[in-house]
Amino acid sequence: MSPTTPHTPHTARLVVLDMAGTTVADDGLVERAFTAAAARLGVESGTPESEKMLAYVRATMGESKISVFRHLFDGDEDRARRANAEFERAYEQLVGEGHCAPLDGAREAIERMRDAGRTVVLTTGFARVTQDAILDALGWRDLVTLTLCPADTGPAGRGRPYPDMVLAALLRTGAADDVREIAVAGDTAYDMRSGVRAGAGTVAGVLTGAHGEDELRGAGASHVLGSVAELPALLDDMERA
Repeated sequence: MSPTTPHTPHTARLVVLDMAGTTVADDGLVERAFTAAAARLGVESGTPESEKMLAYVRATMGESKISVFRHLFDGDEDRARRANAEFERAYEQLVGEGHCAPLDGAREAIERMRDAGRTVVLTTGFARVTQDAILDALGWRDLVTLTLCPADTGPAGRGRPYPDMVLAALLRTGAADDVREIAVAGDTAYDMRSGVRAGAGTVAGVLTGAHGEDELRGAGASHVLGSVAELPALLDDMERA
């Protein structure tokens, strides 16, 4: 058998999916939680400072939230951590009030990929407590093999755009023998960069969240889909090819 080349198609044995905006409807929850957190730290909603911060939050959707707050508060670690804690508290409250739903076809897509023998992992830029609140609200605790947040990747706790969560999914599940057997899907440029940096064979952007096709392709998306519901068919078609 001839050696495998980077251009040889690989079966996607491990599928790493983002949550908010990809499998879970966001409906502005991130912005609402951010606004509440900023207000608790003295940044009044509607002010120029608040709008500037909100613009940065929108631009960095998909990035680890603690990293976003570190930038917004100029590296003030104590203030960033307090802001992050307030954000997580506000988001968890919104989830608890029922403002959380799966995107159409997301659960079915996960089940279809799982039934095809693919290992599915859910990742997020949120803290573990928020991720767990979302999983509980949706009844998704037993839906996938593994769920990961930035803190699960090691002492550094690096989220996107670093490859750490994708690689942690590979190391913890042992589902693939080659990084090219990984498929990554998400709605932000940060998801795409994370997949590219991890060496994933398929890096699919979806148009149900923060960023559009140009941003997704510019960040390295190999495919752009209308939603995650289209991912199982894409992977099946690639495998048959």
